[in-house]
Amino acid sequence: MSKSSRLLSLDVFRGITIAAMIVVNNPGSWSAVYPPLLHATWHGCTLTDLVFPFFLFIVGVAICLSLGRVASQPENHKKVILNVVRRSIVLFLIGLFLNAFPYFDLYELRIPGVLQRIAVVFLVCAIIFLKTNRRTQIAIGGIILVVYWLMFLIIPVPGVSTGSLEQGANLAAWVDSLLLQGHMWAVTKTWDPEGVLSTLPAIVTGITGMLTGQLISRADLSREEKLIRLFVSANLLIVAALFWSLLFPINKSLWTSSYVLYTGGIAIHFLAFLYWLLDVKMHRSKYWEPFKAFGMNAIFVYVLSMLLASLLVAIPVSEGRSLQEWLYGGVTSIFGDAYFSSFIYALLFTLLMFVPTWVLYKRNIIIKV
Repeated sequence: MSKSSRLLSLDVFRGITIAAMIVVNNPGSWSAVYPPLLHATWHGCTLTDLVFPFFLFIVGVAICLSLGRVASQPENHKKVILNVVRRSIVLFLIGLFLNAFPYFDLYELRIPGVLQRIAVVFLVCAIIFLKTNRRTQIAIGGIILVVYWLMFLIIPVPGVSTGSLEQGANLAAWVDSLLLQGHMWAVTKTWDPEGVLSTLPAIVTGITGMLTGQLISRADLSREEKLIRLFVSANLLIVAALFWSLLFPINKSLWTSSYVLYTGGIAIHFLAFLYWLLDVKMHRSKYWEPFKAFGMNAIFVYVLSMLLASLLVAIPVSEGRSLQEWLYGGVTSIFGDAYFSSFIYALLFTLLMFVPTWVLYKRNIIIKV
């Protein structure tokens, strides 16, 4: 986005989200993690389950703010779409590289991933934004969510009862087994949390962000009117999600329709609060700067954190322990309690990632894909 179109609240929101993503991805030990820092076992939603949809929501808001002017210039659409396609391909390839690093075992390379899903959502949402109006975008989002729900209800799956939402025994897992066999999440190898079918409702998370960005961008509304509409919309989505969850439970791995509405409502609440605080009340405290720094180079710091985390696990030290285990052992020797030590390790890792991010921020350098 250009400097004139940047929202401080969006940069801070993105920064908080990417910092949270690094924290939850890098505990000292996966066997000693506080429950809120873990994904829900299956149905349900923890704080950790909010992180990824928040990022996709932010992608949608950013699409609106960065492409808002060109949307009304059809003659420029081809050039912009080609650029969007290029960026999406690069982002997808970076995600594949992260999955392969550092061993590069292509026979079992995981194809889905966080950056891959972001790439697909960015591509589809950008094209939808350029080629449709707000009403059509709402219709597209609604149709996808309803059709996704009905697919689980009516499409039969071999060896599984129709309508099943059980872990590894559902429509999404079956599609993954057909299209991604041998190239899925190493923990399960039978289904993927960023799988093929669940990417469809993830696109609606991006659309939710686009619609929110359009509301914030409206010149005919005062800031107070925007805030009222944001908070009301957020509450309506959450209430609708809770009712829908009685039939289609909130589930991050399946990215269920109720999960889209629930996390979208919470994301709107959070952005609206930051918008009120930072862009309306102009509370420009220096304490927000670290999150702004993270937010302005979010993809860079995410990639850096994934590379470093993989290296720490891959480098042996002694007695069969990796460098990561050795470092965590050092933290444990200081703080004692395994859970607290695991959390401190994650915070220290995130702080380490903050150092290069802060240097880039102070030099006004934004690394773009």
